[in-house]
Amino acid sequence: MTESILMSGVVMGVMATVAMDIWAQLLYRFAGVSAPNWAMVGRWVAHMPRGQLVHDGIGAADAVPGELAIGWLFHYVVGIAYGVALAVIMGADWLAAPTFWPAWIFAMLTIGFGWFVMQPGMGLGWAASQTPNPWRARGLGLAAHTVFGVGMWLGALL
Repeated sequence: MTESILMSGVVMGVMATVAMDIWAQLLYRFAGVSAPNWAMVGRWVAHMPRGQLVHDGIGAADAVPGELAIGWLFHYVVGIAYGVALAVIMGADWLAAPTFWPAWIFAMLTIGFGWFVMQPGMGLGWAASQTPNPWRARGLGLAAHTVFGVGMWLGALL
């Protein structure tokens, strides 16, 4: 893997994650949608080295010092990892003239981690099935990952 592909992937991941965060803030401010609670994600991640990968409800798990910072860090590390993965998969030719569809398709695939690993691990069920309104959560997730895909494509254009 060349250094330029790696750097392109990092830029793509950061841009995509920032785009997703801006989207979340717009939904919070103008549509009344709750902002993501990165502290709960941080709590989930912090419990992993202790052998606790799945919780009945992450809110009931013991609080962890620095869980909000851990959650934000995890959020950006995952976003960057996705950006690097797409850059490596698509290669230098695509990076020289990036098109939207591969970024969007890849972003749609990445929602699988949230639906089938993170949400069940936090006690929210498969694809948010244990939340008060699973289809709303799924729709918001698909919209957020669409924004993530746009951010990866824009990052690739840079």
